[in-house]
Amino acid sequence: MSNIRIAPGQGTEAITLDWLTTDQNTLDSTHDLISAVLMAIGTDRRANADDELPVDGDTDLRGWWGDSDAEEIWGGWQVGTRLWLLNRAKITDENYKYGATVARAKTYLIECLQPFLDKKIATKLEVDVQRYNETSISASIVLYRGNNSLISLQFQDLWDDIS
Repeated sequence: MSNIRIAPGQGTEAITLDWLTTDQNTLDSTHDLISAVLMAIGTDRRANADDELPVDGDTDLRGWWGDSDAEEIWGGWQVGTRLWLLNRAKITDENYKYGATVARAKTYLIECLQPFLDKKIATKLEVDVQRYNETSISASIVLYRGNNSLISLQFQDLWDDIS
């Protein structure tokens, strides 16, 4: 069964997120932090004005429309990550004008998870990003509260070169 599906309703359809609900169709609070972290990593954050967009001539900065007022509404917490900017990028080294691809991926992950530290949801963050073959990057993410690991996530294929 998929995690996200369209469920028929009474004259309407609703999108259900299996990984967010219990068998009684209520929110599952046992995985709320994991859900929030996956949402942060799995959604597109709005690009900065000076970011190089993946497609020449494109003007779509993506992101969630609510991020335009994030400072006012969420206290500065923008949703998502700018990993999508690497969509068509080659894996480059530090001599590239925008820096090494692995370093950019790590920067984007830390940026999207920094609010968990700023809001005191977690006390420490470890992000390790590695190139594991010619066209792919993997990542390991650990969030801590005190000395205890809250969440440990592994992304074998965080990003694949599609050029």
